[in-house]
Amino acid sequence: MKTITVSGAIILRENNGINEIFATQRGYGDFKGGWEIPGGKLEPGETPQQCIVREIREELATEVKPEKILGVVDYDYPTFHLTMHCILCTIVSGDLKLLEHEAAKWVNKETLHSVDWLPADQLILDKIEEIL
Repeated sequence: MKTITVSGAIILRENNGINEIFATQRGYGDFKGGWEIPGGKLEPGETPQQCIVREIREELATEVKPEKILGVVDYDYPTFHLTMHCILCTIVSGDLKLLEHEAAKWVNKETLHSVDWLPADQLILDKIEEIL
């Protein structure tokens, strides 16, 4: 089974005293319609932090600052193994334009489970709840 290594951005903001993260809905591929933390595949020689800065620039036209790795998720999908570096990020500049996703929303501790997260992303939700 092939392994795909990705970085996911847990983009955090404070809104009226409430912490929120940015959730995106896939607009393509086998998991179209599923919700995820945005991100993408590491390129050869790239660190997880470099990857997430590049991916968020490409997918959301936004500059983020990687703050820390919140966790690393390993999950076996039917046709591949996924290793996802989940990186807590803050926005440096940009307006989070949806260039590849179908939809997006900010979720907080109360609404975190209101979207249908992809299986691998579900494994980091406990750690996300701790920062929310």
